[in-house]
Amino acid sequence: MRYLAAYLLLNLAGNKNPSSDDIVSVLSSVGIEADDERINLLVKELDGKKVDSLIEEGRSKLSSVPTGGAASGAAAGGAAAAGGAAAAAEETKEEEAAEESDDDMGFGLFD
Repeated sequence: MRYLAAYLLLNLAGNKNPSSDDIVSVLSSVGIEADDERINLLVKELDGKKVDSLIEEGRSKLSSVPTGGAASGAAAGGAAAAGGAAAAAEETKEEEAAEESDDDMGFGLFD
């Protein structure tokens, strides 16, 4: 994933056909050791392809992937409301627990 992210960053910066060396340079600038074999495979697979069209192709494939149960509309709405209330209550409990643990340590995340 890091190799693809570096490739996409280079592409957004205007380098429409990044080389292996370009990707290694980006990764090493943030202290990541690069695997030349994986980078070469990525560059080979993406050579001559437009990133925008690849993203659009992937988006169309994701739209056909099922993402949940097939409950009826009314039952799904009621379940979603109940689930939302339970999730909100659980989040509140987690936030309170996080605040308590910050007090124990003597400092908070943003102090």
